[in-house]
Amino acid sequence: MVIGSGVITLRLHNCRSLKEKRGIIKSMIQRVRNGFNASIAEVRLNDSLTRAEIGFAMVGNDRRMINSKMDKLIAFTENLYLAELIDTKIEIINI
Repeated sequence: MVIGSGVITLRLHNCRSLKEKRGIIKSMIQRVRNGFNASIAEVRLNDSLTRAEIGFAMVGNDRRMINSKMDKLIAFTENLYLAELIDTKIEIINI
């Protein structure tokens, strides 16, 4: 079994309230869930207006497939143009 996990750090521009930020992040999370069948949630920086951290995880049986899906998920998130992607971290574990 292969477990892939990652964190995406985002910068949100022109966000004036936490409600507006939650709307942007919620939309992004829903689109990723629909497209990639991944577990995903906002994991840190919940009270920051300008930054967000989203964590995600995938499980499979092929390391190359999980790595490829994670790369595509990150590219998809960046191409939504809802927020600026600042940093990404991924980890793949074989069990």
